[in-house]
Amino acid sequence: MANDGGRKQFWKRSGTKVPGSIQHVYGAQHPPFDPLLHGTLIKPGSKPPTTPVKLKKVSTFQEFESNTSDAWDLGDDDDELLAIAAENLNTEVVMETAHKVIQNHSKLQEQHKFLEEHLQEEKQVESAELTSNVCGDNRLVKSVSEGHTSASSDNASENSSMQRSQSLPQTSTPPLVSGMADFNTSVTPALTEREASRLDKFKQLLAGPNTDLEELRKLSWSGIPKRVRPIAWKLLSGYLPANVDRRESTLQRKRKEYFAFVEQYYDSRNDESHQDTYRQIHIDIPRMSPEVLRLQPKVTEIFERILFIWAIRHPASGYVQGINDLVTPFFVVFVCEYIEEEEVENFDVSSLPEEVLQNIEADSYWCMSKLLDGIQDNYTFAQPGIQKKVKMLEELVSRIDEQVHRHLDQHEVKYLQFAFRWMNNLLMREVPLRCTIRLWDTYQSEPEGFSHFHLYVCAAFLVRWRKEILEEKDFQELLIFLQNLPTVHWGNEEISVLLAEAYRLKFAFADAPNHYKK
Repeated sequence: MANDGGRKQFWKRSGTKVPGSIQHVYGAQHPPFDPLLHGTLIKPGSKPPTTPVKLKKVSTFQEFESNTSDAWDLGDDDDELLAIAAENLNTEVVMETAHKVIQNHSKLQEQHKFLEEHLQEEKQVESAELTSNVCGDNRLVKSVSEGHTSASSDNASENSSMQRSQSLPQTSTPPLVSGMADFNTSVTPALTEREASRLDKFKQLLAGPNTDLEELRKLSWSGIPKRVRPIAWKLLSGYLPANVDRRESTLQRKRKEYFAFVEQYYDSRNDESHQDTYRQIHIDIPRMSPEVLRLQPKVTEIFERILFIWAIRHPASGYVQGINDLVTPFFVVFVCEYIEEEEVENFDVSSLPEEVLQNIEADSYWCMSKLLDGIQDNYTFAQPGIQKKVKMLEELVSRIDEQVHRHLDQHEVKYLQFAFRWMNNLLMREVPLRCTIRLWDTYQSEPEGFSHFHLYVCAAFLVRWRKEILEEKDFQELLIFLQNLPTVHWGNEEISVLLAEAYRLKFAFADAPNHYKK
């Protein structure tokens, strides 16, 4: 756009709001989803400039999706969109608006959930009365109860459709889906309609003879359902081939190869040349999180083997503090493949069969190795990769939010004092494990996700706390806050907002010629 008047006319014609009014991101269906460019839904009666098709009133998510399927087609307005994307937006306003949308969405979900529970209670009462008449007592017959639960689900789904036609597609009611609930149905709520639909998409994609990895990356960017996350991570990391017929033989070969390494090298841990490495590993493992998991002797034994074998096999870097944290997400995700517990951290790993534990150990080793192959300069002598990334973060923040950057500089807070750990541990010490796992869904879907995209996530993460940072007027208080950020209650919604902002920053800055120059 040549001027502000032109920009206003463009947004007026397109029926969307100017960037700054962010919609809740469920994690985009694929990386090109930028909430700041997406705007709000097209209002009925508005005339989009690029399509002659008259849009009807959106009543379902499917209709909304089909109506807007060409939203990212190449057109005459691409230069205008890119120009608008490059504008500096008020991050505080963006984050505040995003959280308001998320809160509204959560309230609507709670209302719909209450309605469903009320309908289920009525059906259960009817079921109990019917069973009492047939059986002569007050006990529920399982088949009758299940039948009425299914009927309740159908009714709730119909009710959801009626309400959804009067609201945005994002606020659809989460109906119960028969047979699709997560592992522990007594604790985990049934999947929402959207979650069930996403799970079906993953299953269809993974069921083919050759998995389309590019399509898997697009689908995984906004999060991977727990049921298919183990196989998805193995594919995205490059551990397993796309061809289904080759996977089992690959697993057997790689697992056998890992335990051949164990047999060859692990006994040398007490040798004088390797004592320091093993001792450091032994010291670091108890510092890992979650605490309940790390205190299990079986887990400690597995982690010691994985880390020692990796260190021996990679003499250029050897073992460095921080690598120990990178095993945990893989280990937890792969344990989920064999258990039905919702909280893996509280599960007794030693209760699993020995063969299963060996499979989990070998798979965790290879996937961690694939991750470290892309960021190994983080852990070579003097850790030059981390030093470089911290410097890039400092220069990026100075362009994104000069006020925050200047505030840190005025109080003599150096980025290395807090951001070194962000790079060394990939934010694992800053957010709960559940958030790390969700974060890694996207990292493994992004090109150079653990190195390049992680930089933008760290920048978005720092600016996320700008209000609290600017309120601190003392070096010590600033540093304590930055090293103990209040994320203990964070979940998928907060991570989705963080990833969306990180993608916006990448979109706006990554290809700028003066990206790291003032």
